[in-house]
Amino acid sequence: MKDYYAILGVRRDATQEEIKRAYRRLALEYHPDKHPGNKEMEERFKEINEAYAVLSDPEKRAAYDRGQEVGEFSWADLFSLFEEVFGARPARTPRGEDLEAEVEVELKDLLTGKEAEVEYGRLVFCPDCQGAGGSRVVCPSCGGRGVVETYRQGLFGAFVQRSTCPHCRGQGYVLKEVCRTCGGRGRVSRKEVLKVRVPPGMDERALLRVPGMGNLGPGGPGDLYVRLRVRPHPELEREGPHLLYRLKLGLAQAALGTRVEVPGLEGPIPLEIPPGTGPGEVFELEGAGLPLPKGGRGSLRVVTEIQVPKKLSPKARDLLRAYAEEVGESVLPEGLWDRLRRGFKR
Repeated sequence: MKDYYAILGVRRDATQEEIKRAYRRLALEYHPDKHPGNKEMEERFKEINEAYAVLSDPEKRAAYDRGQEVGEFSWADLFSLFEEVFGARPARTPRGEDLEAEVEVELKDLLTGKEAEVEYGRLVFCPDCQGAGGSRVVCPSCGGRGVVETYRQGLFGAFVQRSTCPHCRGQGYVLKEVCRTCGGRGRVSRKEVLKVRVPPGMDERALLRVPGMGNLGPGGPGDLYVRLRVRPHPELEREGPHLLYRLKLGLAQAALGTRVEVPGLEGPIPLEIPPGTGPGEVFELEGAGLPLPKGGRGSLRVVTEIQVPKKLSPKARDLLRAYAEEVGESVLPEGLWDRLRRGFKR
């Protein structure tokens, strides 16, 4: 008897995974298409496939280990085995498609999380035909296998080419009579309403997976992926786990300092603004942001903006002119801008 273990280069106690790995490497190396006209390589390829055909089958391997003969193999059998190992197996029964839906929450809901309702449509099996699409009969082209085999004569003998049955498209059956409810599709649309738990601080780029709540298919249901959308807050902006607030300060507040309250998700937060604060300065309030994945919270970042008054009372204008004179800033003379503007309009 041939030593199939030696042919594949594996130990006698090799696992099925080790045997398959060795076979894949050797079968590709010695395939006749890589060595046209080389009879020695052709025989080596045949031996490799014979060895794998026996050792990959637990019953045949046990019989071989007991010293029993396991039969002969044709070229058609060996090429069929090669195609199966390298991806030519019949397609699996497809499961239903995955779906995506959206849930909307307020920014403050992300502090502690929230249970929210999701409404969407999914395909389920037709209640009248139970997903069959109508009355079925075995496909006459493939006999219910879903694949057809074509025997071809190659340079090194006959081989079998397998392909999806074009008549039934791999399903193994055809419809004798179409279901009127679903039009032969086997599925109908149904509205679903379910509750999902939005975790604290959830990122808007993340998706919540709800297993088995996608479309139904012959191979099982798909999954539902829920996308989060946070309604815009009237005053706060989100930057990941952090919050951003744009604080508008008047000229006097920025120059002299002030005490303000900035909005937080749990209520107003007092903040001291020191004298001489300029535009674009950032005050970081730690722990006033959104929950972090590993505990704790992000920050509330307060960015200053200086508001320049567009309308001034006569007294305020006089005071500003006195200030400009005091610090040596040049400004337009009283009334000059109005005269210039009238001239521009002409």
